[in-house]
Amino acid sequence: MLKEEKTLIIIKPDALQRNLLGEIISRFEKKGLKIVGVKMAELGDAILAEHYSHHKDKPFFQSLKNFMKSSPVVVMVLSGIKAVNAVRLIVGPTKGYEADAGSIRGDLSISGQANIVHASDSLESAEVEIKRFFKPEDIFEYKKSDFEFVYGEEERNELE
Repeated sequence: MLKEEKTLIIIKPDALQRNLLGEIISRFEKKGLKIVGVKMAELGDAILAEHYSHHKDKPFFQSLKNFMKSSPVVVMVLSGIKAVNAVRLIVGPTKGYEADAGSIRGDLSISGQANIVHASDSLESAEVEIKRFFKPEDIFEYKKSDFEFVYGEEERNELE
């Protein structure tokens, strides 16, 4: 059975400073993903240390935290069938200089750190990350009018 997945996106400071917010959101919407949560935030040391704990012993950790605190970010929850994999494909690999043209990072970034967006790397990570940035009441469940035109009949019928 298929189910709609939720995944987390952080639109990073470089994207806001470079006026790319609309283009980035547009790419997710054009794919057919549903925005179920969105907010702007300034991230502090505590939440960044938790979010990037897997990098805490790496030499670039402090630089990464400083970068993420340099400007507000936009945090989003996207929903859709196979949303985690779909978003990872749209975003591209971490390093912009390795990302294919057509992906967000491939088209808009050439850096490893200033790489425009963070995207959850698995369904398990998405669940943890969404709880880190959103309260349950900040995430909305609704049916989009284009649902039957985004997904085929077989996919819609397989939904739990």
